[in-house]
Amino acid sequence: MYKHFFKCLIDFTLSLIGLIFISPIFIVVWIWLSIANKGEGAFFFQERPGKNEKIFKVIKFKTMNDKRDSSGNLLPDAHRLTRVGKFIRSTSLDEIPQLLNVIRGDMSLIGPRPLLVRYLPYYNERERLRHTVKPGITGLAQVNGRNTINWDDRIEMDVQYVQNMSFWLDIKIFFGTIKNVFFRTNVVLDPESIMKNFDDERNLQN
Repeated sequence: MYKHFFKCLIDFTLSLIGLIFISPIFIVVWIWLSIANKGEGAFFFQERPGKNEKIFKVIKFKTMNDKRDSSGNLLPDAHRLTRVGKFIRSTSLDEIPQLLNVIRGDMSLIGPRPLLVRYLPYYNERERLRHTVKPGITGLAQVNGRNTINWDDRIEMDVQYVQNMSFWLDIKIFFGTIKNVFFRTNVVLDPESIMKNFDDERNLQN
């Protein structure tokens, strides 16, 4: 009952209330990034796989510029992360617009984080269980190491969440997330600086 009804109701209600409550912060960050990004916009949209691997566009505040090399390719993330963007990421403010994804029904407040579409061919059968529920703004892996844990452990925690989903587990993750955000625990501004992308790592394993 919780998984199929109450979780969706709670997601919608809390996201709507939360967005209204933090709307002043939302507007300030929107204006700040619009100025800092020099006409490149304040929002970042990217396709991600959702429930049943259905593709949707995740919405985040834009923390990187669009600078490219002489061949027209985007520079590495570390070279495109702006000064303002570093602060926005370190405080997790870049995640706020995803409340709109939750209200639209694309995401949940809590669930496996939506990863890149190009990672889809690299999941094994068990790991694909992470896509049998809506992706979340935060999840079990995010309160147990975030980007500092290896891919195998991170994906396994996503699967464990799906298999053990409950109201009390969501409450535990919710308050764990608040604690981590407040103390800026395990914040990595550029994840690629400490680990390979999931597809690159799986290619090496094969």
